[in-house]
Amino acid sequence: MKYVVIGGDAAGMSAAMQIVRNDSEAEITVLEKGSIYSYGQCGLPYVVGGLIPSTDKVIARSIETFRTKYGIDARILHEATAVDSVKRTVSGVNHETKETFTVSYDRLLIATGASPVLPSWKGAGVERVHVVKTIPDTERLMRHLSPKEVNEVVIIGAGYIGLEMAENIHRLGKRIRIVQRSSQIAGMLDSDMTEALHQEAEQHGVILSLNEHVEAIEAGQVVTSSAAYPANLVIAAVGIRPNTAFLKKTGIHMFENGALIVNDRMETSVPGIYAAGDCATHFHLVKGKPDYIPLGTTANKQGRIAGLNMAGRTKSFKGVTGTSVFKFFNLVAASTGLTEREAKREGISYQVSAVDTKNRAGYYPDASPLRMKILYDPESRLLLGGQAVGERGAEKHIDVLSAALFNKMTIEELEDLDLSYSPPVNSVWDPIQQAARRAR
Repeated sequence: MKYVVIGGDAAGMSAAMQIVRNDSEAEITVLEKGSIYSYGQCGLPYVVGGLIPSTDKVIARSIETFRTKYGIDARILHEATAVDSVKRTVSGVNHETKETFTVSYDRLLIATGASPVLPSWKGAGVERVHVVKTIPDTERLMRHLSPKEVNEVVIIGAGYIGLEMAENIHRLGKRIRIVQRSSQIAGMLDSDMTEALHQEAEQHGVILSLNEHVEAIEAGQVVTSSAAYPANLVIAAVGIRPNTAFLKKTGIHMFENGALIVNDRMETSVPGIYAAGDCATHFHLVKGKPDYIPLGTTANKQGRIAGLNMAGRTKSFKGVTGTSVFKFFNLVAASTGLTEREAKREGISYQVSAVDTKNRAGYYPDASPLRMKILYDPESRLLLGGQAVGERGAEKHIDVLSAALFNKMTIEELEDLDLSYSPPVNSVWDPIQQAARRAR
């Protein structure tokens, strides 16, 4: 059986390893556009900030390990440019030799990931604007950040990457400004959950320019709809787009953004072709339909499931609840399920219960504020989502809520959970249960 995998990172190599383990006679070819395999992209902001000493530390397995230990034909600088689903071939360009190539497959996995969006701002270009997605991106950014005269950094976008980059570049002693089109940072949260994050930015000298859109990037400044701000260096963190443009003629069904639609076995609409990771859709358990929530955890899970099914082992992807977490200076913010904005967009009726509490027993030293919020269906009482922001404990509570969503629990059932308690780590009534008890 000839297996071809396009993409040598999380989803692609998770799949390749499952094929190795479940098909002893497999012929596996991996086509990677870049020159580095299997690394943790989520760790790159912390390399920039110096918490992780080098990009080498985020590489899970070397190319040579895949080649020599596992017998995978792991190619680098091989960009796939076309797939012929009738002849079952993948064609492309070897950027090292400048020659074209064609490889045949019995089963094909698309694991091409996604690339940062760079809007067509006037004056924007790779020489003036940085993105943070790959190791080469990160190393280029670090070189340009190193001169002492680079002290004014403008970050466009306030999602996960924008906020993580703000914190880490702040560690280097740079002056940070975040430009955001909306009235809040962290758009993955509801606005009532972001007040503490705004205060955290202010306390650390990060300037927030909200309700502004970028019009131009000029030498030494960023021009927005409201003002011109000094900028020795600009980072764009305004979203990503699936790397699937080369597949438009294959007949594979896609989302409007280009994400490949897959079933629970990671199969696309074209026989023999699978997809996983940031280039594919992800079934949302609360919405009950395919969604696009590109996260490293999901990419690894989908890749594993794709590899098992490609190798003849039946395994289903159960879906996601949209669980995520990020750190912003001294705060941790986490969410799962639906936000109010998503519930309204989906036409789902909901009620909210929120509580401002402490991360541990209130009488215990150094108890810190924690805001906990849950959404639920007023008729069925089913949990729909939750968000938490605080210095400690947010991630624990959201993980509990994610498990509750997975198991379709009601608000009343949340109260019945036997959750851990000790004054140094939690209240006798867990914040989740405090919010559940306040539900009408």
